[in-house]
Amino acid sequence: MLSEVSGPVPRFAVFLPADPPREGRVAFWEPTGPGGREAVGAGSVELRVVTPELRLATVPALLLPVGAALPLLTRARTAAATPAAAAPATGSSDAGTSATAFWGAAALLALRLVARGLLLPGLSPEGHDAWRIGPLDAEALDEIRELAAAMPPAAHCVPVGPEDTTAPPRLPSPEPLLRAFLDAVADTLPRSPAAPVVAGGPAYAAADPGAAAASPPGTGLRAWADEVAAGHDRGIRISLRVELRGAGRAEEGEEGKEGAEAPAPSLRAVLQLHGLADASLVADARDVWAAAGPTGAAFPPRARLDALRALRRAVKLWPPLTPMLGAAVPDSVDLADEEVAELLGEAAGVLAADGVQVHWPRGLARTLTSRAVATLPDTSTRPGRATAPGSVPPALLGAGSLLSFDWRHSLGDGADDLTPAELDRLAEAKRPLVRLRDQWVLVDPAAVRRARARRDGPVPVAAADALAAVLTGSAEVEGARVDVTASGAPAALRERLTGEPAAVAAPVALRATLRDYQLRGLAWLDLMTSLGLGGCLADDMGLGKTVTLIALHLHRARPEPTLVVCPASLLGNWQREIEKFAPGTPVRRFHGAGRSLDGPAGGFVLTTYATMRMDAPTLAATPWGMVVADEAQHVKNPRSSTAKALRTIPAPARVALTGTPVENDLSELWALLDWTTPGLLGSPGTFRTRYAEPVESGRDPHAAARLAALVRPFLLRRKKSDPGIAPELPPKTETDHPVALSPEQAALYEAVVRETLASIAAADGMERRGLVVKLLTSLKQICNHPAQYTGDRRGGASGKLELLDELLDTILAEDGSVLVFTQYVTMARILEKHLADRGIPCRLLHGGTPVPRREELVDLFQSGEVPVLLLSLKAAGTGLNLTRAGHVVHYDRWWNPAVEEQATDRAYRIGQTQPVQVHRIIAEGTVEDRIAEMLEAKRALADAVLGSGESALTELSDAELAELVALRTAYDGGNHR
Repeated sequence: MLSEVSGPVPRFAVFLPADPPREGRVAFWEPTGPGGREAVGAGSVELRVVTPELRLATVPALLLPVGAALPLLTRARTAAATPAAAAPATGSSDAGTSATAFWGAAALLALRLVARGLLLPGLSPEGHDAWRIGPLDAEALDEIRELAAAMPPAAHCVPVGPEDTTAPPRLPSPEPLLRAFLDAVADTLPRSPAAPVVAGGPAYAAADPGAAAASPPGTGLRAWADEVAAGHDRGIRISLRVELRGAGRAEEGEEGKEGAEAPAPSLRAVLQLHGLADASLVADARDVWAAAGPTGAAFPPRARLDALRALRRAVKLWPPLTPMLGAAVPDSVDLADEEVAELLGEAAGVLAADGVQVHWPRGLARTLTSRAVATLPDTSTRPGRATAPGSVPPALLGAGSLLSFDWRHSLGDGADDLTPAELDRLAEAKRPLVRLRDQWVLVDPAAVRRARARRDGPVPVAAADALAAVLTGSAEVEGARVDVTASGAPAALRERLTGEPAAVAAPVALRATLRDYQLRGLAWLDLMTSLGLGGCLADDMGLGKTVTLIALHLHRARPEPTLVVCPASLLGNWQREIEKFAPGTPVRRFHGAGRSLDGPAGGFVLTTYATMRMDAPTLAATPWGMVVADEAQHVKNPRSSTAKALRTIPAPARVALTGTPVENDLSELWALLDWTTPGLLGSPGTFRTRYAEPVESGRDPHAAARLAALVRPFLLRRKKSDPGIAPELPPKTETDHPVALSPEQAALYEAVVRETLASIAAADGMERRGLVVKLLTSLKQICNHPAQYTGDRRGGASGKLELLDELLDTILAEDGSVLVFTQYVTMARILEKHLADRGIPCRLLHGGTPVPRREELVDLFQSGEVPVLLLSLKAAGTGLNLTRAGHVVHYDRWWNPAVEEQATDRAYRIGQTQPVQVHRIIAEGTVEDRIAEMLEAKRALADAVLGSGESALTELSDAELAELVALRTAYDGGNHR
């Protein structure tokens, strides 16, 4: 259908109602004559209209079903320069445009109402099943009326009624026509091809009017539809007002005594009617039936029938209202104690879900609120070892330690806590209406019983769970969320964790001057480790996490050694930093053949993740004063054997060091903090449900803030860009260099896209995902150099390589030094050979480079003997100090901006004295171009949640994948055009 309308949307449009509403059509046409078109598309029909000159005319028009017309109408509304409400006067040359734009505005209004779920079932006059818009509140009704008032004449210019050439033509009334269009949209959208399967039949699901038999008046389908709609869109809704009758006071002089009983009052529910079009219109059913008073008389006569239908529906939900149905006037019903208790509990929620609100006497109905107070159990303090007020016992958060929740209960927000005697009085009354503190109160007896059961004793909870509850102010207890406050030691612990840590002086043995932010980091680490907690120091790369950790070791001055687990490439760096900043402190490597833990006591023991994994039992049997995981993102997968082995090594203090606490998803954050502070974030499943899924999906915009409040005390994150962190760092300039593919690259790129997309279309499941990853990898290799993809070192030109040559010529002419990063070792070797052929001194550092050779290469570069250092991104992107470089080149793009930033930080770190220029080379018009766009979006969200990179791309549809990898640029002889 849409293909029948090409070019601009026709200027004239009008809605033609039908029965059922979904059979309505939208007519599009153009005026005939000079400048007009005889038809708007194939299959036009003759339509009789009233022209802007108020003459009857027959024009060729295209009739489209409502569903097919919606895209055209919304497009016309978007293109309109002015709102439909500002429609030009009749006779204007823009009358047709404003008519189409008006129905576009109507289409947008209909879509908004349907999106809000405002759909009700009904039957058309001819007995067809039909959805309609409703129920409509006062605001929606006002919007409909305002839009109808702005309907231009051209938007309803099709005459109605019998044709009479002697009388002026009659046009449809604007508001009923607009309401008919809204109902037509409502009756169209739910009827998808799968709807009959879901609904279990054609009624209210099939688009064909003949699919469901018409229902005459009085039959079951019509009665059901009327019952569903009762009280919703008939212009009224009902509510219940609960009244207290016969409330007395205690005998004179006795009202202050708890034992003095006042006469027992009773309660009744009074039926009220509310006008939907006017929120201020409220009256008792008694007044509406009698048409008494200004409000009672304001309701239309059919309001009584609508009220009875709504009441009959409410009776099915809560039977105690049945007596009102049998009364001549459904005025009120007396409530027994058990009925009041039901209404205080689940019954009110059931009625409210159906639109029947319950209104209690002001100040009478009270909500029993409970809150937990986290305290230290009496058993946690040994006899004779008192804990000073406000202090934190050393074993408070030790393994197996417990805190307890003591309960406090009150009636209403801000009320004083109930005493045990008052809670007993409420529970023993066994009725919802109780006299307490010289007043009658209504309270749910079931809630009172639960509160009294909790009061019987404190609830022991694991210390980590209690700590999380204290920090967030709430906890889930018995399936319900309750507020949590702290008292005693837990309160003192919260204050210490959330407040500014006490200043700590740099250790005397430290041969370094710590910056202010490093001293704050030292104080924070000292606080966490002294409390028996762990922490994650997540400063940007280059801000001195290593020297801060060395200072912590010296400050703690424990006899046991500190175990540092790090990547193999960082062993030498750690040893040099310790010997430089803490001379005389024993340091030894537990790595390589013949490794042993024998040696001087104390100091540092350095090992790699691979060695730790193999020798975990040996390391676990050694008493450590502290265990440090450097570049802790290496254990971000808690199910990996490396992460499992690390968890087996006990220590009184655990510290994770990383510049990227979250690289891909929040499960990595859980893995780090569950190692440093076990149990803080709950089990993986609980964490996923409570925090990760709401944050990553965007379903709960406040979830990220709640998670940040919980983890903030346990994770210290500073950036180079933060005010006052590293003002001495020189400027950093980042430049994207788009380059054209060479003819060889372009031809190879298009061939691989064409062949692989055909294979992907015929595959599914894991096979398809594998083909997608293979395609993306192949295209990135082709963008780098044809030889990387083909394996033929001899052939092909590369636009990237040509640009790299230009950059290196300029940099080396200025006596500069440069780091060149690529994610592929194969590409690095191609670059190494190419530069050697050009006579440019360079070296290559990758994951397979032995540790001694790595240290030698770093020294060669830092000394200036080698001006170009080629590095594989993952193997050399962490831990290295390469401040000799004033330039960093990213030859290809990684999926995650955090990884690229880590690589850049090999040069842009504390100790750098020259400006750093970062060059990113991007193959223009290719998948790399789209990756660059994705990285910019991810970089903006890096502090919250990073996407899942390449794995997410495997889930793209065939069309989306084709769009991602399509070569968008034309090439001619290697020249970009």
